Amino acid sequence: MALDTLERSAPPIFRQGLSATTKLVLLALLSILLMASDHRFKISQPLRSGIAIVLAPLQWLSLQPGRAVNGLGQYFGNLEEAQDAAQNFHTRTIAQAQRLQQVEQLTQENAQLRQLLDLRKQMAGPSQAVEVLYDTADPYTDRVVVDRGQIGGIVQGAAVIDAGGVVGQVTRVYPLVSEVTLLTDRDQSIPVMNARTGSRHVAMGDPFMPGGALELKFVPASTDVKQGDLLTTSGIDGVYPPGLHVGTVSQIDRRVDSSFARVHATPAAKARGRHLLVLMPVKDWPLAPAAHPEPKRSGKGRPTASSAPSAAPASSGAKP
Repeated sequence: MALDTLERSAPPIFRQGLSATTKLVLLALLSILLMASDHRFKISQPLRSGIAIVLAPLQWLSLQPGRAVNGLGQYFGNLEEAQDAAQNFHTRTIAQAQRLQQVEQLTQENAQLRQLLDLRKQMAGPSQAVEVLYDTADPYTDRVVVDRGQIGGIVQGAAVIDAGGVVGQVTRVYPLVSEVTLLTDRDQSIPVMNARTGSRHVAMGDPFMPGGALELKFVPASTDVKQGDLLTTSGIDGVYPPGLHVGTVSQIDRRVDSSFARVHATPAAKARGRHLLVLMPVKDWPLAPAAHPEPKRSGKGRPTASSAPSAAPASSGAKP
């Protein structure tokens, strides 16, 4: 009897629930149904909003320690940076004050020397601000077009500068626009002066150098020129006012088989912007001295009394 009892299966009345496979299938279908319903009707959005509202204070409290540590570190970092900046600013202020004192002294000395030498003042002429519209389409030239022309008062031959120095020269003027030839153009030249030695040269554009450069023409090999020398406008041409930055000597090639050195310079206004300044040509240059009239000669070949005493007779055979 005992063996028969152990081998018997459970009565149907004691069977409870579904099988594991059935539960898995039903739960999978229910999950798919809930996901589709939530995607379609957003039924879980209110529940999520409520949970987010309840958990917001807890999230805020959990973030406060990290924020406090970061804020404390940032405070001390900013304080150290502010102290370093204040110290650097104080140092620069002292250096600039020293330079300002030297500049004022040099200005006064320059004015006194000009008064002693009776030199005329180099007054800056009128100027106009222009904006670069576009580069010219010619690939063999280095020119730009600006937004002012004859109507705006631009004249041909005017110098063009920017914050870095000389940019070029106005070469063509139209009613509404003007064409500016840059210093790096192969047909453009400008008289320059070495600020260190005072020697004068002529710089021409060298577009074959990478990025464009200037080349000093006919510089004797024995000329005192070094890399880093500042080149400024000499002002002897009447187009560019004196003292404007033109470029810096970047390369010197002295050859044994040539009596001239090849000197290249980097333009000071290489990184030009959209806005430029046009300087009108200088018009107050003194006139050239008039040529001395030839002495009038008498019929016997002698100069008249109005002629210079050192004038020689026209013919060696003339008799008194």
